Amino acid sequence: MAADEPLHDVGRTGPGSTVTPIRSGGARLARSAGLIGSATLVSRVLGLVRDQTLAYLFGAGNAMDAFNVAFRIPNLVRDLFAEGAMTAAFVPTFTKRLTIDGRERAWNLGNAVLNALGLVTGVLVVAGIVGAEPLTALFAASYAGVPGKLELTVFLTRLMLPFLTLVALAAVVMGMLNSLERFFVPALSPAMFNVAMIASAVLLVPLMPALGFPAITAIAVGVVAGGLGQLALQWPALRREGFRYEAHLDLKDPGLREILTLMGPGTIGLAATQVNLFVNTVLATGEGTGAVSWLNYAFRLMYLPIGLFGVSIATAALPSLARDAARDQLVGMRETVSRGLRLMMMLNVPAAVGLMVLASPIVRLIFERGRFTAEDTAATAAALLCYAPGLLGYSAVKIAVPGFYALHDARTPVTISIASMAVNVSLNLMLVRVMGYRGLALGTAVAAIFNATTLLWLLRRRLGGFDDRRLAVALGKIGTAAGGMGLAVWLVDGALQASWPTASFWGQSLHLLASIGSGIVSLAIAARLLGIQEFALACQGIMDRFARRRRADSGPV
Repeated sequence: MAADEPLHDVGRTGPGSTVTPIRSGGARLARSAGLIGSATLVSRVLGLVRDQTLAYLFGAGNAMDAFNVAFRIPNLVRDLFAEGAMTAAFVPTFTKRLTIDGRERAWNLGNAVLNALGLVTGVLVVAGIVGAEPLTALFAASYAGVPGKLELTVFLTRLMLPFLTLVALAAVVMGMLNSLERFFVPALSPAMFNVAMIASAVLLVPLMPALGFPAITAIAVGVVAGGLGQLALQWPALRREGFRYEAHLDLKDPGLREILTLMGPGTIGLAATQVNLFVNTVLATGEGTGAVSWLNYAFRLMYLPIGLFGVSIATAALPSLARDAARDQLVGMRETVSRGLRLMMMLNVPAAVGLMVLASPIVRLIFERGRFTAEDTAATAAALLCYAPGLLGYSAVKIAVPGFYALHDARTPVTISIASMAVNVSLNLMLVRVMGYRGLALGTAVAAIFNATTLLWLLRRRLGGFDDRRLAVALGKIGTAAGGMGLAVWLVDGALQASWPTASFWGQSLHLLASIGSGIVSLAIAARLLGIQEFALACQGIMDRFARRRRADSGPV
């Protein structure tokens, strides 16, 4: 299957549909998620390189703390637009317009959303620039105790605010391409953000002091350039589909009103999330220099499997969920959600166990050089250990929330989000007193699991089940296999630490590769013995992709 080859309906019933065995549907979902995952992998690897570069240049010092807090303010929009309420509301509505009324009317809706978001976010950017000082002080008042740290945070906030508009527009373009079942280019677009930041770090950091700016200014410039790159990469692909931009805004468009109606509760949910973020940020900034950066580095490592697996599976499943909901085919929705959850567990349960067992070697290999010290490694690894269980919760939410939006129910995810926020804030206020900054990571992980569990229980009631027996059996088998994998990795890692020097980069690399390799072998053996179908399905998808690549490389026979 070519990178942008469309995917067809499978496992559906109803007029004009093709009845295909469920297994075929699972294989197609796995291939779709694999296609997105392969593009996402490029972006995530570049993201690690970006974080390595930032850790080398700035460590976990005051400049990095200031950048992380400053970037959180414009990056709030990503929760709403890039992977949140806007995408979940836009894709089903756009897909329905595309299916029922054709491309021309769908393009009209796309233009209306682009122009509306451009206008709204433009106003927010201007307001944010004007009010950056009190806004930043609200998040990081304790920074005022360090000379120049709060002022630097305010300056960086103002510089990065235009990213808000760019990422919102890029998310709309991504939604249109995903509705057309073009997944590869949208999934690859975040790589442009990482490329821009890496290039800015390498090329501009040495120049900034000579121009009279702090060196960290170069990274803020890279953020804005990266937002522009995300939009620029996707635009040609959308034009090839026939889209042409038009500068008009029809507020009476029923599709636009439907999207705004669905986004309304999502925006309330975002406000609740920001209360949580506000509390966590204030608590983290109060834990001293480095705490914000340690948590940020650890969260990025934890989020790598979510981006590769959770978001990939959810993105591939959303158009199918939207079509099934439009046709009132709850059976198809149940099959899609069940397949997505089983694939997610197969990929993310072992990933969570691996992150917990190998937290220190992973952080040491990736970050410990330059200004990032051994103390930073220990602190970041401790945060990663506490974050890792939340990987399952975050990934499951990525699958559950689109199911509600496909049913045109935005209130339920928002209500549960508010409840999860309350759980998170309560836990963090208690745990930070006992565990320090690590308590913030653990509280966040527990709240994510609570959020996912509650959403899935409610969605199960709406859909009449998830093929429960098969899902429970899969979870039991995957949990057993992942536990065996974790034990094998722990034993191999301990033996290597006792007998194999790992001071050099290559020594650390071989050590980690050997530990991971032992885990993969033990997982494969356990999956074979337990008959875990999802493991075989994932492996087959990888083999099929390599086979297609070999055929493409060999050319015509």
